[in-house]
Amino acid sequence: MSLPHAILTALLEKPSSGLELTRRFDRSIGYFWSATHQQIYRELGRLEAEGHIRTLPAEQPARGQRKSYEVLPAGRAELARWTAAAHDPKPLRDTMLLRLRAAAVVGTDGLEADLRRHLDLHRRQLAEYEEIERRDFPPGKDAPEDRLRHLVLRAGIDLESFWTGWLDQAVRELGELPED
Repeated sequence: MSLPHAILTALLEKPSSGLELTRRFDRSIGYFWSATHQQIYRELGRLEAEGHIRTLPAEQPARGQRKSYEVLPAGRAELARWTAAAHDPKPLRDTMLLRLRAAAVVGTDGLEADLRRHLDLHRRQLAEYEEIERRDFPPGKDAPEDRLRHLVLRAGIDLESFWTGWLDQAVRELGELPED
């Protein structure tokens, strides 16, 4: 149920076309809630049918022109309702953790290389988040909306810090295990 709320959030921040939303998901919202181009367009249709968003009138009618969308009062009310509601945390489902558990019974062949690959990916993601933090959240930028956006980014930084530390430890411990 969160994709429509992610779209409503993005549209309240800035009315956009489906293509612009897709690009914004790739650059920001997608760091914590990913969606494909098709999912976004399908959800835009649903949100419009439910009266939560509307297509902005085109400045000049033209065939094939991109539609831009804005949130209607019903969409803002739905987002406020969803934001205020209680939500339980989602259980962790991670393939790497399951693979390590399986390795305990079938052996570790090929696992170290993939652990190192994951470590590199998480290090790169951490560096990207830290660069965004330096660029977008300089000291003194503390308006309420900035503080909340920074909290979301800090969650990403903290998660990537956790994964890089844990993966580094996993690589070390795997290297200390006796050969199969």
